[in-house]
Amino acid sequence: MARSRLLGLAVLGTVGAVTATLALSTSSFAVAPATATATYNCGTWGTGLGTLTATDTAGVKKIKLTSTAITMPVGSSANPNSITTTLKASKTAGGVTSEVQFSAKLNPAMSGGNPITLGPLSLSSGTIAAGNTTNSLVLGGAPSATNWSLKIVTSSPTVATVYCTATTTQSSAFTW
Repeated sequence: MARSRLLGLAVLGTVGAVTATLALSTSSFAVAPATATATYNCGTWGTGLGTLTATDTAGVKKIKLTSTAITMPVGSSANPNSITTTLKASKTAGGVTSEVQFSAKLNPAMSGGNPITLGPLSLSSGTIAAGNTTNSLVLGGAPSATNWSLKIVTSSPTVATVYCTATTTQSSAFTW
């Protein structure tokens, strides 16, 4: 009986170790803070506060943007996953600042006057290592094809390209 009890404990210990290993192999890396806000000027789509939510799951870095101040214009709409969004961010690593981009064609169905939800957008240009920080890329002047922090390209059923500039840095930079 003592031997079978020891064998049972050994099996439980092994199962526990395997479970812990599997949990760690698919773990998320902490991004601090998980959410931040920044203000964007998106022309006819509105100007105001956007909420950025950052995640890093198994090394895949993503940012999602939602806003009640930035909305699709009345009379327009977007089918699910019909908006290509690109977000530029300022990255700081070891005191050196550069630019990275997050991009995806991922959105829920939206219609005119409704708040926007874009992403999550995956890191698509540049690299981000542990300890690097990212912040909104603040630009002066009106948003345009050559001056933008956020580009929104709708394709179905409404076709439009909207350029936005970040007018403030984030409430807190993301540390990856």
